[in-house]
Amino acid sequence: MLEQLSTLPNGALASLGMLFGLLIGSFLNVVIFRYPNMMMHQWTVQSKEWLELPVDDTDPPTLMKPASHCSQCKTPIKAWHNIPLISYLLLRGKCASCGAQFGLRYPLVELLTGVLTAIVVYQLGWSLQTVFAVLLTWVLVALAFIDIDHKLLPDDIVLPTLWLGLAMSLWPVFADTRSAIIGAIAGYLVFWIVFQVFLRVTGKEGMGFGDFKLMAMLGAWLGWQYLPQMILVSTVLGSVFGVTFMIIKKASSKLEIPFGPYIAVAGWVAMLWGEEINRAYLNLTGF
Repeated sequence: MLEQLSTLPNGALASLGMLFGLLIGSFLNVVIFRYPNMMMHQWTVQSKEWLELPVDDTDPPTLMKPASHCSQCKTPIKAWHNIPLISYLLLRGKCASCGAQFGLRYPLVELLTGVLTAIVVYQLGWSLQTVFAVLLTWVLVALAFIDIDHKLLPDDIVLPTLWLGLAMSLWPVFADTRSAIIGAIAGYLVFWIVFQVFLRVTGKEGMGFGDFKLMAMLGAWLGWQYLPQMILVSTVLGSVFGVTFMIIKKASSKLEIPFGPYIAVAGWVAMLWGEEINRAYLNLTGF
């Protein structure tokens, strides 16, 4: 089976990647919605135990339970009503039981995951690197949307992925061990230093500690060589979209805007085209 896949042209592999990505996108919707609730439940239990308060003995939420259901009528969603993207289009984005409108975000996450997976497979072809690149893509999608919703980048997702990046450097898949270790350290320290300087000057926290860890994770996967472009791209994207959002919403500068999605975009771009970007920069500057 694997040998047959390796003989397929990149276009055919990308089509398969698109279909598989749609399925994973459906699961990522569950992770994005439920994982923060699971964390909140765990924090609540721990806080009550520390304060010696009664703890609710109801079953904690998980990624698998309860089964997917309509938030309005609580009717479980049948399997054939939960086909990624297709079911949403056929049902016109409504619950089959009560007609309540489902959010557009769900099919968009599925479509985004499918498209990004297809691009990765088309760009890299069939290889071990592709497998891990697809995995990183899914992780970045989940982290980006969790950060958008909750201003949170869960350690339980970021840190294991960071360690996986360091472990991969032993072969290496993306970066050698030296580059990965330096990338993890430098990725964390650069944003940590910016955070400390901004805090000392303004008395405000310019970003969260999750942003440091996310950049360290990407540094561990891709190596320190891609950190400058990731920092530049994420900063430019964050500034442009942040200012645009504040103008549109007429919001004040105190508005908290998650930075994780911009780091995720910068890391994904660097993973696929980082070498070309670095080479173009060096040619442009004459180094």
